[in-house]
Amino acid sequence: MNVAKSGYRVFSANSTPACTELAKKITERLGVELGKSVVYQESNRETRVEIKESVRGQTIFIIQTIPRDVNTAVMELLIIAYALKTSCAKNIIGVIPYFPYSKQCKMRKRGSIVCKLLASMLAKAGLTHIITMDLHQKEIQGFFSFPVDNLRASPFLLQYIQEEVPDYRNAIIVAKSPSAAKRAQSYAERLRLGLAVMHGEAQCSESDMADGRQSPPCVRNTGHPGLELPCKQQAPFPGIELPMMMAKEKPPITVVGDVGGRIAIIVDDIIDDVEDFVAAAEILKERGAYKIYIMATHGLLSADAPRLIEESAIDVVVVTNTVPHEVQKLQCPKIKTVDVSMILAEAIRRIHNGESMAYLFRNITVDD
Repeated sequence: MNVAKSGYRVFSANSTPACTELAKKITERLGVELGKSVVYQESNRETRVEIKESVRGQTIFIIQTIPRDVNTAVMELLIIAYALKTSCAKNIIGVIPYFPYSKQCKMRKRGSIVCKLLASMLAKAGLTHIITMDLHQKEIQGFFSFPVDNLRASPFLLQYIQEEVPDYRNAIIVAKSPSAAKRAQSYAERLRLGLAVMHGEAQCSESDMADGRQSPPCVRNTGHPGLELPCKQQAPFPGIELPMMMAKEKPPITVVGDVGGRIAIIVDDIIDDVEDFVAAAEILKERGAYKIYIMATHGLLSADAPRLIEESAIDVVVVTNTVPHEVQKLQCPKIKTVDVSMILAEAIRRIHNGESMAYLFRNITVDD
């Protein structure tokens, strides 16, 4: 297909060669050429974007994968979107397989919901639509003032299990925390496998779950046993005694479900800091699992993750290519990659042609 006759163009917002690989795979599947643009960092680390062809009246798709330098990638996306907007592009659609800051989608003490801020910035920069994959929380879609297509990687990961995991019928799907149980249950039901859930103190990586209303300043004793109030709050009315707030304590780690003599497959959406996964693998080995797989959509694998995986009881880590991780694969042969460029290319084609996206969500459950 000639790019001039396609009616749309595809650009890559990345300034590093390693991050343009996914964009090239998508354009090859679409039969179009990658748009001509230059994205680079000046000596003072400012991002500069130059669009090398006319985009007036065109529908533009910007493919942006997120490398380790997240903030630079966000600025690249914002600047190229604004450059296309001021160049009179008709529609600007962001293809952002891993949406950055998606873990900061809830209030933490006196923090902020950064994911909502980023959604507003993208709209202000000129984006009119985004395609993403496996948002950390599906409610994030409500932060945007324009359409969001949240694709799923589960069909590709399920296919990997069926084709690449020897004797997968002897496997059991594991949720490493109760919050991941719905996703694990969805996988287990479609593979006709059993389900196990891990629960306990080693599984909670988000220790700050309370918002600002649950973190009072210095306290004083009011004379009521078990009741302490913030310094600036008034004591309760005479005769009124509020119930004592019980501290939340995590129970000792337990595994609900029999994993003895089975292949344990832990499923999640993001694998970044791997301490929780390593601890979960050790517990599963102690419980009798003879092989440990980790299946996740986004392989961020930050810091010393490759080394920790290589030294752990984990046998294989399977992630998709939504995030560049070639360096991590060189450091750890246990990391395997599943290509999802096919569904991203099909989403671009359907959006451009005004076709329904329902085909891409067939047999997909809300818990995936």
